[in-house]
Amino acid sequence: MLTNNKMQTPKLKSMQYRFFLLLIAAISFVGCHQELADKQSIEKHNHKMHAHTANHANKERKHDHATHGAEEHTLHLTMHKFNNLGIKVDTIPKRTLSGMVEANGRLALFPQHRATVTAILGANVTEIKVIEGEKVKKGQILAYLSHPNLTNLQTAYVRAYNQMQFLEKEYGRQKRLYDEGVSSGKVYQQTRADYHTIIGETKGLEAQLKQLSIDAKRIREGNIFQYVPLISPIDGYIEKVSIQTGQFVDPQTEILSITNNDHIHADLLVFEKDIYKVKEGQKVFFTVTSVPGKTLSATIFSVGKNFEQNPRAVHIHAKIDQKEYFLIPGMYINGKIQTRNESVNALPEDAIIVEEGKSYIFMAETHQEAGELVWVFSPIEIRKGISHEGWVEVDPLEPLPIETKVAWNKAYYLIAEMKKSETAHEH
Repeated sequence: MLTNNKMQTPKLKSMQYRFFLLLIAAISFVGCHQELADKQSIEKHNHKMHAHTANHANKERKHDHATHGAEEHTLHLTMHKFNNLGIKVDTIPKRTLSGMVEANGRLALFPQHRATVTAILGANVTEIKVIEGEKVKKGQILAYLSHPNLTNLQTAYVRAYNQMQFLEKEYGRQKRLYDEGVSSGKVYQQTRADYHTIIGETKGLEAQLKQLSIDAKRIREGNIFQYVPLISPIDGYIEKVSIQTGQFVDPQTEILSITNNDHIHADLLVFEKDIYKVKEGQKVFFTVTSVPGKTLSATIFSVGKNFEQNPRAVHIHAKIDQKEYFLIPGMYINGKIQTRNESVNALPEDAIIVEEGKSYIFMAETHQEAGELVWVFSPIEIRKGISHEGWVEVDPLEPLPIETKVAWNKAYYLIAEMKKSETAHEH
């Protein structure tokens, strides 16, 4: 029995060893299979993660591109920069603006406010009592003239007047005789003709004396004046003295000229294309070199009814409101006629830019970016209307909500910064 046990032991050990090897092999196979499965699972997971990451990145890139595209026509400013630049933001207000028509011209006087003084008869200047620029009153003596012609006129009047007195009585006597049948009709008619003739001569001479400012009554009383005064026909200022003492002047010679600047007015030319806008009662605002830095005003009281040929324009006349300034006929003026008043949406001129023939304003909004409040400005195309005193009517091409805020100033700075930003994106 012992012999048999000893003989079986090596065989048993061999079987146990084989079983052990098989067990290890099985364990190894299972382990390798699990490792492969785990590896495949990890790789699959990593692939999914990579795909998700790539997809997210693509989405981010798409978002960035879209953001950039939207921002190509916007400008972002930090609150600090916004405040430093002094940009004013508010809604678009209503403002009463006036339509304007430009018109240039000169200060002028109508003929009735100018006077030229001449001698009625040829005479010598014996005394000049005024100088250029002096203010004179109607009826004031300007100069004295003397000449035998003037003396002869006075004596001729005295003779004619006395003859008229004689013939008046003779005509009355002859009329009574004729009515009684005592005198012939021929004598009566001759006396009547002589009387009416002398009446005409006397009145003619009397009219000449009146033109010379000589009182005919005093001449009839026996007073003969050696010196005849020249009298101012209007109130005004001596514009020009054209004579010298001792000079002989003919009746057609201009001795003095007078202008009444109290009636000075604005004489403006309005071009044909604008004349339909202009009417009486409208205001005119104008400047003259004699009143620097001051805008004067006037009111239109007359609009011409015929065109000047070169240029094609119509004269309009306006009464000046301010007469206290130094205004002289002939001074050149630059004017604007206020044609209408209208309440419109308007912004200051500094809020508007013109690019390639189009006008823009900037809409203003605030956004949160990276936890910081920023201002975002977007250009809005508009149509410009009337303008007056630094304000311009604005009409957005696309209607804006009434609460929309826009920049009131710095428009040219905003467009310049926007262009710089676009250039940076391109690079």
